[in-house]
Amino acid sequence: MTHGKAPTARSTLVITAHAGDFVWRAGGAVALASSRGEKVTIACLTYGERGESARAWREGRKLAEIKEMRRTEAEAAAQVLGAEVRFLDAGDYPLSVTPELTDRLVRIYRDTRPDVVLTHPRDDPYNGDHPAAARMALDARVLAQAVGYPSDGEVIGAPPVFLFEPHQPEMCGFRPEVLLDITPVWDTKRAAMERLATQQHLWEYYTDLGRRRGVQLRRNAGPNLGLPHTTYGEAYMRPYPQVTEVLA
Repeated sequence: MTHGKAPTARSTLVITAHAGDFVWRAGGAVALASSRGEKVTIACLTYGERGESARAWREGRKLAEIKEMRRTEAEAAAQVLGAEVRFLDAGDYPLSVTPELTDRLVRIYRDTRPDVVLTHPRDDPYNGDHPAAARMALDARVLAQAVGYPSDGEVIGAPPVFLFEPHQPEMCGFRPEVLLDITPVWDTKRAAMERLATQQHLWEYYTDLGRRRGVQLRRNAGPNLGLPHTTYGEAYMRPYPQVTEVLA
């Protein structure tokens, strides 16, 4: 008797500029994927040690100590969400776009072979690290598909990309083109948020944003979806066309 090959679990790759970004912006998507038994890998380009750790600096902490704090927090948050996190420690404020860092991302693409990619939008006038991360994430996706690109691993296909919501969407040209219902995993996302003690000031901001996107989700879901009265959502944009056989 022959047995078919076991199906490979779907893979999600999240590429973020700073160690906390994946929680605020895409924690719900990560928790949902993990709850379905999918593999989720988070590539944090920096710890956010200089630009997103003001509280720790005011407390008199040193650079190495702040990096370790941010790493510990991000690892704890990723564990809550059910994801693996990899730190590239490229240095923030500024995060520089370099061939070397892009190549490291190519290797991660070919290693994880993602079915879907989540990353930052390409514009953010308040934080240049975010568009820098987006540029490298998108460039590496293309290079990872190139047969002639000299990197370890086999070439990949063209995974769809979703750009998660920035902190000030109106200033970044962000439109909520995709609304993801994260109500079933909201408590998990909130628990992950609370692992990021160095950015405690953002806990309530992103809780409120989750509720507001949930309201918008309900208004666009149609009359028969059966959503609960209180819903939570995350918003995304798509830089590439959706490929489908059914319009839905």
